[in-house]
Amino acid sequence: MNFKTFIKKYTMVIALVLVFIFFTILTGGKLVMAQNISNLLLQNAYVLVMACGMLLCILTGGNVDLSVGSTLCLSAALAARIMDGGKSPIVAILVALLVSVVIGIWQGWLIGYIHIPPFICTLAGMFLFRGLARVVLDSRTISIMNDKFLNLFTSYITIPGMDQQNNCISALIIGVIVAVGVMAAVLINMGRKVKNGYDTGSKTGTIVKTAIIDVLIIAYSYKLSQYKGIPVMLIWILIVVVIFAFITSSTVFGRYFYAVGGNEKATRLSGIDPRKVYFWAYFLMSFLAGFSGLLVGARIGSVDGNMGNSYEMDAIASCFIGGASAYGGSGTVPGIMVGAILLGVINQGMSIFGLPDQWQYVVKGAVLLTAVVFDVVSNHKTGKS
Repeated sequence: MNFKTFIKKYTMVIALVLVFIFFTILTGGKLVMAQNISNLLLQNAYVLVMACGMLLCILTGGNVDLSVGSTLCLSAALAARIMDGGKSPIVAILVALLVSVVIGIWQGWLIGYIHIPPFICTLAGMFLFRGLARVVLDSRTISIMNDKFLNLFTSYITIPGMDQQNNCISALIIGVIVAVGVMAAVLINMGRKVKNGYDTGSKTGTIVKTAIIDVLIIAYSYKLSQYKGIPVMLIWILIVVVIFAFITSSTVFGRYFYAVGGNEKATRLSGIDPRKVYFWAYFLMSFLAGFSGLLVGARIGSVDGNMGNSYEMDAIASCFIGGASAYGGSGTVPGIMVGAILLGVINQGMSIFGLPDQWQYVVKGAVLLTAVVFDVVSNHKTGKS
């Protein structure tokens, strides 16, 4: 791999490193404090989760779902209202997720089978579900006080007798175990490919890349160990990310999304029904938005009618910044995770530095535009063929 190819392939990773270093210096090292490193993940949990679903929508041809912020708000509002009425948190969670499933079925059917343009359908949903959320809340703020619900999403994993405040050794131990597991998995996979006669590329390059990932895992675990340990919300995020990474990279079902975005007519002629692909893209997106509502509601501890405003833009921006094509057909879950973390670092770095809100919007808009321009220019795209 020559230098030009390397830069093109890892542009956003390099950008993430440079931005992280820049804001670390700009904030006088506050960005890398253990609490801020932990909060970086928690504050952007909804982005990491919803970006997985948004990727599926974008893959189908650059389409997006504008209703996810409102779906998130409605899901959280229902959960809060049910628990405020004295019901079990399990009932609240099931009802909230059931409503997001109904929304997904409704929008997936309209877009996939009735052929309503995704932009129009989800724009209508953005207003409709936001209004319903405010009806559920009766235009007031409802606090979430149920400890069982909060612990399910916002607690920390600690081992009594081993962990103490700001010294959670278990987090570092788990990080080391995960790092070893990642390296072992890569080596086993590489050995299997060699045995079956597949091309593995540069073995040294793969090992070095995996070693860098392992170092980052251990460093992150060390920072978590200096605060409260491993947050449960991290487990939820990893479950979603791993599932969708597997779906998009290792299943026939996942390849359908790329096929539809690449050439829908050819996909139809090959025997794949694009209507089902559109349906599943928007169904899964709505379900993840509903689940994100539970995460955000638990983290904030209350729900109001403005929750989730512009969250859809964060999910969309993360996908495009992370390498998803504006024309569909290309993009990966690891890539959009880099985009989401990059956006999170920018947000947190600007907040710690004290940059006014208006300039934060300017910076995020410039970053998004730069990412899309880079995608179009580097791939020599002038329009959807």
